[in-house]
Amino acid sequence: MMEREEIFSKVLRAGRRTYFFDVRATKADDYYLTITESKKFTNDDGSFHYKKHKIYIYKEDFAEFKDILAEMTDYIIDQRGDEVISERHQKDFKKEHNNSEEYTSAKSETEDTLKTTESFTDVDFDDI
Repeated sequence: MMEREEIFSKVLRAGRRTYFFDVRATKADDYYLTITESKKFTNDDGSFHYKKHKIYIYKEDFAEFKDILAEMTDYIIDQRGDEVISERHQKDFKKEHNNSEEYTSAKSETEDTLKTTESFTDVDFDDI
């Protein structure tokens, strides 16, 4: 699909990421939305490059897209609040390791599964 000229644009700069919201026109002169995420990466030699990801949203999908986006963002805020909690954003962030019985049990089950799968042998379909 050939990119069309932007009709209306907005930019959201968010650290190493930049989001571009562009209204574009189809050949029939109808409008659609593109959202592009551009992320800056630094190479070992100090130079940098960008990786871009783009989605196209067409008018027939606007209502459902908007509803689901609102539902998902509301869910995240309801469950975790709007404060950013991460290693990247907070220098003093410390991961909590769950040393409870539940964690130990789950870890033990995983180790048992790994031991069991190590004893599998290859089966050729001709053997069946």
